[in-house]
Amino acid sequence: MSKQKPSQGYALLALVALAMIWGYNWVVMKVGLRYSPPFDFAAMRAFFGALSLFLVMIVLHKPLKPKAIAGTFLLGILQTGGVLGLSMWALVSGGAGKTAVLNYTMPFWVLLFAGIVLGERLRGLQWLGVGLALAGLVFMLMPFSLTSDLMSKGLALLSGITWALSVIVAKKLHQKASLDLLSLTAWQMLFGSIPLILVALVVPTPPIDWSIPFIAALVYNIIPGNAIAWLLWLYALSRLSAGAAGLGTLIIPAIGVLAAWVQLGEKPGLNESVAIVLIVVALACNSIQLARQQHQALL
Repeated sequence: MSKQKPSQGYALLALVALAMIWGYNWVVMKVGLRYSPPFDFAAMRAFFGALSLFLVMIVLHKPLKPKAIAGTFLLGILQTGGVLGLSMWALVSGGAGKTAVLNYTMPFWVLLFAGIVLGERLRGLQWLGVGLALAGLVFMLMPFSLTSDLMSKGLALLSGITWALSVIVAKKLHQKASLDLLSLTAWQMLFGSIPLILVALVVPTPPIDWSIPFIAALVYNIIPGNAIAWLLWLYALSRLSAGAAGLGTLIIPAIGVLAAWVQLGEKPGLNESVAIVLIVVALACNSIQLARQQHQALL
């Protein structure tokens, strides 16, 4: 009789917590960009988020020396530098809700890359989940016209592709070596902050308005939105397949759309409302399939 690791259940709970934190953070980032240029905001979020994790490592008496430096550096450039930089840039002219949804095309790119690189395959209801989620994204993008926010849409999609590539890198790292999640998260975040800092220093921008709303947005992004969230993500990714973890994040853009509607007045239209329903059902299909696999493993 084979037994399913109990940590897989905790990984699913980590995805739920992650969805709440990152879903609302699209609103927080949009508010923060009223007072700061995008790369300045992203650089501070990544750098100070990394420092907060190093502080935790010191308190817990964990070794600070990094492992698999080359792979961790590549992960940081993609997962922190690429995803944060591109998504913040997209938010400058794009709505928080729609940018969130386009960024979360990530799971579909993960499924493509994981099939090619990792040999992972979908099972059972996950096929239905993929179809429903894809339909939801189509509804969210309609009508895809050459409007003023086309650049924002492209940046958000590119952010999703970059994130998917980082998922594959993270999975390969876990396959090659036993890595401490806290150390991996801290070091990849620090490495990823380097290109963001360089861009923020080189590109001429207006000064930051250090208002109370901006400071609140920055603190949210540094602690729950960055340090805690990436730790939750890497924890879930280390215990679930890349495809399952990717599909499990599909609820995040739905939360982002709803939060942007409530706080920013970005009321979703009919297409966006249908998209949210389809995405939620897609998530349910993925969760049911995972539960079936856990049950079968216990038999």
